[in-house]
Amino acid sequence: MRILVVEDEPALRSQLVEQLQDRGYSVDAAEDGETGLYLGREYPMDLAVVDLGLPGLSGIELIRQL
Repeated sequence: MRILVVEDEPALRSQLVEQLQDRGYSVDAAEDGETGLYLGREYPMDLAVVDLGLPGLSGIELIRQL
């Protein structure tokens, strides 16, 4: 299973990625909505964990576009 984590706070993003990878998931991470949208469109994802208050493209808009 491949998971996309989109979180602008570096410590939280890192912790989420580490915890998911420790459980055997393949994880891609982005620090803003634009990067998250790119990753979500370019690579097949099974699940996305998205912060709603992202800089640039909001989490809600990211989810709508994906």
